[in-house]
Amino acid sequence: MELRRLEHFVAVAEEMSFTRASSRLHLVQSALSVSIKSLEKELGTLLFDRTTHRVELTDAGRALLPEARATLSAAQAARDAVDAVTGGMRGTLHIGIMQSLSAIDLAALLTRFRREHPNVELRPRATRGGSSELVRDVASGELDFAFVSVPGHRHPGIALSPLAVEPMLLAVPPGHRLESNDSVTIRELAGETFVEAPEGWGTRLLTESALNKAGIHRFISVEIGDLSTLAELVRAGLGLGFIPQSTAGIARGVKLLRLEPELQWEISLAVPSARRPSAAAAAFIELVHETWPSDA
Repeated sequence: MELRRLEHFVAVAEEMSFTRASSRLHLVQSALSVSIKSLEKELGTLLFDRTTHRVELTDAGRALLPEARATLSAAQAARDAVDAVTGGMRGTLHIGIMQSLSAIDLAALLTRFRREHPNVELRPRATRGGSSELVRDVASGELDFAFVSVPGHRHPGIALSPLAVEPMLLAVPPGHRLESNDSVTIRELAGETFVEAPEGWGTRLLTESALNKAGIHRFISVEIGDLSTLAELVRAGLGLGFIPQSTAGIARGVKLLRLEPELQWEISLAVPSARRPSAAAAAFIELVHETWPSDA
């Protein structure tokens, strides 16, 4: 079984598209199709259900995917061992990022790593499913690591390293009954309507947990993934909204209230606990811990 065929299979499985996978691999689509068909012939089973509109994994494909990733990871580890002796570092890092990372300077971190390791390709990407999806993708091997915000520190196959903590603020529209306040308790929010981040996003996981503990059931009028737009919708009177303190500058025309007690939003680095990182991933993780020491 050739490694390149496994690489082609993983690319199609992750992209769920031969067109996107061929672009990612810099390979013509006809050659990619031949490679996948050759792998299916070798294994004696179909790996994908294909139609003109969609590509989906078969049961056999789903069974092969984690093993293919593990095999490619082991092959990369062998290359890393050789690179360590010859003084080079190569590879590709798939990095998961949240939509809002204002509490940490990710751009400076990426710039420094690229300068120190120019032969490593960096591929940051966000997900529609927020931190919950990022954690799953790290555990499955689709991502090398990810910057996430997930309440609690127990997630199967994942180790979390806290990087930054900041309080959440409550955005209140003009004329609201709470506008004259400087702070508010969670219990005072009973019966309110909210503008919220989509399900699975870190800020929503945090606020829902706090509201549920207080026994408060709320109505969400709008789900929006952009904090600037969220603040604008709050200003328009569509509901209250939670935002991290570091993004307070984008919340124009609304009153920002402190929560009592403070609701702490934590950003962490999620790394796989069940597999060894590549040399490039280990170098990036080390740089992260150097930049944000755990005892800071």
